[in-house]
Amino acid sequence: MAANKKTEEGLEFTPKFDSNGFITAISQDIETNQVLMVAYMNEEALKLTIETGNAVFFSRSRQKLWKKGEQSGHVQKVKQILVDCDQDCLILKVTVDQGQCHVGYDSCFYRKLKSGSDKNLVLIAEKTYNPDQAYKK
Repeated sequence: MAANKKTEEGLEFTPKFDSNGFITAISQDIETNQVLMVAYMNEEALKLTIETGNAVFFSRSRQKLWKKGEQSGHVQKVKQILVDCDQDCLILKVTVDQGQCHVGYDSCFYRKLKSGSDKNLVLIAEKTYNPDQAYKK
C-alpha cells in the first residue's frame, strides 16, 4: 500500500503536524454540532488530550500548552476525535458546560459577513456569560 494510501485509507493514527509542529483542531459540540472554536495542537497537547479526555491545545501567542478552561473554567470533555483523510486536521467532538469563546459567546463564530458587503460583520449570537467574571478565576 502506497504511503499516502496507507494514511488516507489505513486504520493507523499517524497525525501530520505542519512544519511548525502543529495540527489544526476544530472543537465541535457533540450534541448540537455547533463549531465552537479552531485551535492548534502540538504532539504533547494531542497526547495529553488523548490521555486525559480534556481538550489541550498549544497557544501560539503565549508559546505554551493551554488546557481549555484552565482560566475560565469552561472545559471541553472530548468524546471523539475525528481525523480527516490526510490526517492533518482533527475535529474534537466535545461536551461543554458553558460558553466557549473568551469574549462571552457559546462559539467563537458569533458573527457573519453582512450580505452584500465585503467588509461589514453582523452579530448572529448573543453573549451567554460575562467574560470579566469568568477570567477572574
